[in-house]
Amino acid sequence: MLFVGIDVAKNKHDCCILDSDGVVHFDNFQILNSAQGFSTLFTNICGCVPQIESHNVQIGLESTGIYGSNLENFLFSKGFSVVIFNPLSTNLYRKSQTLRKTKTDKSDAMFLAKMLISGNYQAHLPESLQLSEIKAFTRHRHRLVKQQSILKISINRILDIVFPEFSSVVSSIHQKSSYALLLELPNTEAISTCHLTKLTNLLKDSSKGHYGKSKATQIKQLAARSIGLNSQAIALELQQTIRLIANIQAEIDIVEKHIKLAMTEVSSPITTIPGIGNVLGSIIVSEIGNIARFDTPAKLLAFAGMEPSTYQSGNFTATQTPMVKRGSTYLRWAILTAARLVAMRDLTFKNFLAKKRAEGKHYNVAISHVGKKLVRVIFQLLKTNVVFVSQAN
Repeated sequence: MLFVGIDVAKNKHDCCILDSDGVVHFDNFQILNSAQGFSTLFTNICGCVPQIESHNVQIGLESTGIYGSNLENFLFSKGFSVVIFNPLSTNLYRKSQTLRKTKTDKSDAMFLAKMLISGNYQAHLPESLQLSEIKAFTRHRHRLVKQQSILKISINRILDIVFPEFSSVVSSIHQKSSYALLLELPNTEAISTCHLTKLTNLLKDSSKGHYGKSKATQIKQLAARSIGLNSQAIALELQQTIRLIANIQAEIDIVEKHIKLAMTEVSSPITTIPGIGNVLGSIIVSEIGNIARFDTPAKLLAFAGMEPSTYQSGNFTATQTPMVKRGSTYLRWAILTAARLVAMRDLTFKNFLAKKRAEGKHYNVAISHVGKKLVRVIFQLLKTNVVFVSQAN
C-alpha cells in the first residue's frame, strides 16, 4: 500500500511517497501544476512498486480551494483514492508530532502522508458533475451579487452629495422607479427644472402606476430646496453606476436561468420546502455535495459551522456559547437565510421560531435554532430523496 502526501500550491506541488511499513520511496519531489507535472507524479507513483493497482494507492491533499481542483480530477480519473484534509486537522496533527515550530512545503507533504498511514481520516467522495456545475454557477452568482452590492453602496454615497433628501420621499433608492428617475435626471437642478408632466409620466411608467403626480410634485419641490451639489462630474458618475448595476443584474439573471435548468436536472427534494427556491436550494445542495459524506445531521451541522462551541474547565461548563463558524460560509448563509423564509411559510417552523422568541432569545439566536432544525430536515430529505411534507395540523 502506498501513501502519497501532496502539499498543493498555485504553481507547483510538493509530494512525498511512503508505503505501509513507513519506508520512504520519495522524501520530496516537486511537480508543476501542469499536464507534464501530473504525468511525472503518476510515473513516480507507478515506479515505486511493480504492477501496483490504483486501489492500493491513497493520496492526501489539504483543502486549498481552487488550486487543487485540477489535480484532484486527474487523480480521480486514474482511479486513485483521494482524501481531502481539513487544514485545521493537519495543523493539529503537525503540532502533536513535534514541539518545533516548523512548517515547510516539504514537511507538510510528509505530514499528510503520515496522516494517511495513521488511518485517522474519512475517505473523500467526489462530487457529481452536476453538483460541481451548480456550485460553479452559485459561486459565480455570489461574486456578481457582491460586485452589485458595492455599486449600490456607491449610489448611497453619491446621493448624499447630489440629493441627500431623496431617500426620505421614496420607499427605496434602489427600486426601479428611483433608478429610472436618477438615470434621466441625475441632479437636483435637472429634477427641479423638469416639466411636471414629464416627471409624472417618468415616475408612473417606471413604478407601474405606484407613483403619480403627487409624488412627482413632492420630489420636484424637494429638489428645488435641496442642499445637494449640482456637479456634472458626480451626475455622470451616478448615471454610469446605475447602468453598471443594471448590466450586472442582467448577468445575474442569465446565471439564475442556468441554475434553474441545472436544478431541474438534479430534481432535488430540497425545493419542495416552502421558502427554498432554485437559488437558495442550489447553494445548499452544491455546498453539501454528496450527502453520503455525512453520517448524521450533527456532522452536516458542523460542516455548515453552525454547531455551538464547547467550553469546559474544572467544574464549570458554559451553557451559552457562539457558533464555531468554521464550516462553509456559503452553506451557513444559505441555511440561515432559508430558515427565515421557511419560518414565514411553514406553520411548524413558524411556531418553533415563536417558541424560541417566547423563551427570551434574540431574533438572530432564534433564527439560528430554526436553521439547526432545518438542517435536520434537509439531511433527511437528501438521504431518503423524499419530498417535504409539513407536520403542521
